[in-house]
Amino acid sequence: MDLLRFITAGSVDDGKSTLIGRLLYDSKNIMVDQLEAIEKQSKNKAAGEIDLALLTDGLRAEREQGITIDVAYKYFNTPTRKFIIADAPGHIQYTRNMVTGASSANLIIILVDARNGVAEQTRRHSIIASLLQIPHIIVAINKMDLVSNSPDVYNDIVIEYAAVAKRLNLKDVRFIPISALNGDNIVDRSSAFSWYEGETLLEMLENVAVAKDINLEVSRLPVQYIIRPQSEDLHDYRGYAGKIISGKYRKGDEIKVLPSGQRSRISSIEIAGHQVEEAFAPQNVIINLTDDLDISRGDVLVKPENTGRIEQEFESLACWMDFKPLVAGNKYILQLHSRQVKCIVKSIDYRLDVNTLERIKHPAKASLNDIVSITLKTASPLPFDSYSELRANGGAILIDESSYLTVGACMLQ
Repeated sequence: MDLLRFITAGSVDDGKSTLIGRLLYDSKNIMVDQLEAIEKQSKNKAAGEIDLALLTDGLRAEREQGITIDVAYKYFNTPTRKFIIADAPGHIQYTRNMVTGASSANLIIILVDARNGVAEQTRRHSIIASLLQIPHIIVAINKMDLVSNSPDVYNDIVIEYAAVAKRLNLKDVRFIPISALNGDNIVDRSSAFSWYEGETLLEMLENVAVAKDINLEVSRLPVQYIIRPQSEDLHDYRGYAGKIISGKYRKGDEIKVLPSGQRSRISSIEIAGHQVEEAFAPQNVIINLTDDLDISRGDVLVKPENTGRIEQEFESLACWMDFKPLVAGNKYILQLHSRQVKCIVKSIDYRLDVNTLERIKHPAKASLNDIVSITLKTASPLPFDSYSELRANGGAILIDESSYLTVGACMLQ
């Protein structure tokens, strides 16, 4: 059974938390005790209504204000697929939270209030989805019951958003009319939309082809851990454990270690204690080599015919997540998978206006939630791929050297 990670995004009060609550409720993925708890806390319980948004709005401030602040993660499954949902906040000041939730998503559901059409935050979240290269997008046009379930309103929004998608070069975009509050077209097909002939939201989530999103041509295995039991029966054992983030490996394949450039061949591959002939992304494996090489945590095992890039100075798009501003000359730790290197920000090349896509050249600093292009120089060579070419090996984070807090999300260019 495969796994789909998806995130919901949209403007404030577009119904993101209610949508997730309805999806869990109608697909029977809510425990009895959870249901009893939200029934007690529902504001409209006198009228017999359950406030399904309470399932994800877990912070006290969220429930008091009726908004989402933090990213809430929920897990559920159907007979065909497992799901991890990230409910992202809609306010502009929480853009960094949205980027955090979207960074590992296969799909994004962008909610649009049928009464308001494509709003500023709709464009903002679509631009972020484009920058993060989220492969699949569902535009859920919500609150259709408040516009009399009008197909004309729905079609006008589809046309308006299609123009945004074309400008941002978004590939797989699907549209659906819904009412999260009433449960129309969420899990069950609604008679209120007799003019809509497409899938329900859950059917879309179950049927979207995520296996094709994994690159099986370019092989990358960042080493997480060196296994040396040094026991009597495994005296010479040396295994390199990690998760294959792309590509595949077979017993006998020649491999190259980055950044050192050493070469060897795979003598065996283990998965969950069993030897296999072949492994592929996104499996966790232990690889043994025919030669004893000096390999450390953070090194990357690749195929010699496609090694990617090894550089010490490069550009990166960064979403700034710290209250302290980013200025040229600041030093940080750059982490890409299990590899950490010290780096310095040589320059801030431009700030991206996420509403107009305008580039403001050479700003003096980057503030919280800004998206900027920066030039980084690392203390040692970093093996990586351009985010646009291989998303799995192009996303990194910047870490503050003193507090060790994550201060920036990077898309290496």
